[in-house]
Amino acid sequence: MAISAAYVTAADPKGFDDEKELAVAAWAEAGITGHITRWDDPAVDWAAFDAVVVRTPWDYVTRRAEFLTWAREVEAVTRLLNPAGVLERNTDKTYLRDLPVPSIPTFWVAPGEAADVPSLDEYVVKPSVSAGARDTIRTADRDEALAHAARLAAEGRTAMVQPYLDMVEIEGETSLIYFGGRFSHAVRRHPMLAGAAAAPDWENGRGTLRTPDADQVALAERALAEFPGVLYARVDLVRLADGSPALIELELTEPYLFLRYAPGAATALARALAEAL
Repeated sequence: MAISAAYVTAADPKGFDDEKELAVAAWAEAGITGHITRWDDPAVDWAAFDAVVVRTPWDYVTRRAEFLTWAREVEAVTRLLNPAGVLERNTDKTYLRDLPVPSIPTFWVAPGEAADVPSLDEYVVKPSVSAGARDTIRTADRDEALAHAARLAAEGRTAMVQPYLDMVEIEGETSLIYFGGRFSHAVRRHPMLAGAAAAPDWENGRGTLRTPDADQVALAERALAEFPGVLYARVDLVRLADGSPALIELELTEPYLFLRYAPGAATALARALAEAL
């Protein structure tokens, strides 16, 4: 019996999703017919698929409620990966407050709250619902940082205020990628806010392969234990000034998976999907 799965994406005029064809080709080798579909395409019959795999719906940020409604509706008629409950929790970074692992020190400014933030050498300020550094600033100016947090809160969004960590540029961010709960590969990601840049420079690639340290693997797997049964996960880590690893983010909704960077990575994703079905 033929198995079919939707690879869920969004309109991508800049071509940032360079993994979809690679992933679907690997699915085919595993006996799964893949169909690249937009999550907001009203013509798609989601019940026709054996699984709907959420991969790059990068425009959900400004349409989160609509996206989560879509996820719940799809899950009612077929297998959704990752599940709707995971997507709902993971698309708001306030989940970081609940995970039993060290994360970057964060000061939260919710709507209606005053920004109570200590003095820092440099600040990173961003909304708790964001992707790709959208509405994120890096600044050494405390007034600018607090003003940005206040603007986000005034718009009904929760602001996150964090110290900028030099280790992001010295050692880099380490991302560990898992498929079906198994470690696949890790990369040193290029920093999103290096120097004065407010967006990543994709011209020289998005990162380089690296071997994670034992303490990084241990932290990643403790974080993932909070989300059993996910098809894919990317755990983004950085080292603090004392050398200990800390969680930046647990990406379970629309992470770039660096499939082209590690031999066999696309095959590992396909195998995990086949096993899930």
